[in-house]
Amino acid sequence: MDKISIDKVKQAVEIIQSSGNIVAFTGAGASTESNIPDFRSAGGLYGVGGRNRYKYPPEYMLSYTFFIDNPRDFFDYYRNNLVYRDARPNDCHKALSRLEEAGKLKAVVTQNIDGLHQAAGSKTVYELHGSIYRNYCMKCRKSFSLDYVMDQGKPVPLCDACGGIVRPDVVLYEEALDENVLASAISAVRKAEVLLVIGSSLVVYPAAGIINYYRGNKMILINKTATPYDWSADIVINGSAGAVMREITPGICDEILDEI
Repeated sequence: MDKISIDKVKQAVEIIQSSGNIVAFTGAGASTESNIPDFRSAGGLYGVGGRNRYKYPPEYMLSYTFFIDNPRDFFDYYRNNLVYRDARPNDCHKALSRLEEAGKLKAVVTQNIDGLHQAAGSKTVYELHGSIYRNYCMKCRKSFSLDYVMDQGKPVPLCDACGGIVRPDVVLYEEALDENVLASAISAVRKAEVLLVIGSSLVVYPAAGIINYYRGNKMILINKTATPYDWSADIVINGSAGAVMREITPGICDEILDEI
């Protein structure tokens, strides 16, 4: 990091040290260091690399309409582009888990569906767009594991009880966010003293709009590129999520956990 970034990291450390009510809002950039591609970078799912193999744009292939009309193509795209079973939590996920364990982080609000926050040990996680690890039959509502969806050996996974289509419990385009998850996420953000925004372009609504409910005055925004909310953040650090969080948290977490 250059000198300006180092100064910003020091400021972020001071803010985190002095707060006991932090909420994190994370996007795809929080998981790229776990080898999960983001959406809007050049190599992301919505970039050039994400369109080469399919005749439809990813936004359409991840819509409810496309899922209903073309379930075979939907699951081909979904299995090959949105599910990474070998992914492991990176330093960003681990740092947030440690902050929660230290009693400083109250919740993680995430746009991600990869379950890596929970895998790192985070307990209070609001998944705005659902999770690949929850799946259910559209007919009888029976629950299924991710392995069932991935390994059944059928182009479209079918329920072993009634034969209905088993779909992932993820929010597709044209679908609304879960009202209870959304309400909990808004409440957490509204009550937060410090808001850590990590790895999100903040252009996907309604999820990005949750930032508008923040009432504090200590927003730290960590992202590789500029966002529409940079102007409202107290500190903007342009860098990868894991690298920045590794700089911000180790000393803080070690010191606090030693006292518990």
